[in-house]
Amino acid sequence: GTGVVVIQKKICLLGAFSVGKTSLINRYVKSMFDDKYLTTVGVKINKKVLTVNTNELSLIIWDIAGEDDFYSIRSSYLQGMAGYIIVIDGMRLNSYHVALSVHERVQALSGKLPMIFALNKNDLRSQWHLESQHIQYLHQFGYPVMETSAKDNAGVEEMFMSLATQLVS
Repeated sequence: GTGVVVIQKKICLLGAFSVGKTSLINRYVKSMFDDKYLTTVGVKINKKVLTVNTNELSLIIWDIAGEDDFYSIRSSYLQGMAGYIIVIDGMRLNSYHVALSVHERVQALSGKLPMIFALNKNDLRSQWHLESQHIQYLHQFGYPVMETSAKDNAGVEEMFMSLATQLVS
């Protein structure tokens, strides 16, 4: 028939342990926030359908377990990925260093793809250990750097929409 073509895109959320990847996805996909922290075993996959400038887009969102040892991210998880979000916990500087390593590794494996750096937990910004020079450094990669809070539902829709817009442009 003359149905709308749905473009399917796989995206991955990457980053250190407990930076808030699962919470951001839950907030976006189910509009909920769960304070109970459950360590994601391997991968959890969610789906969200949205419209980006008349394109019907189906996001297949892979929630990949936190890797403080980024070398253990299985490259098979990244296969077929159209874009990704690297989540940083503003309160944990280690998660920033993990983010840089993850970004380097993903670019080596998958080349230049649409991506976003998400600075999560901005509801606790007064407790951040991330300094302005760290944030400046992220900007030099030329990708959006966005502040989010899964808890307050701040910047979450905008972040996924920003990536989705990169995916269809």
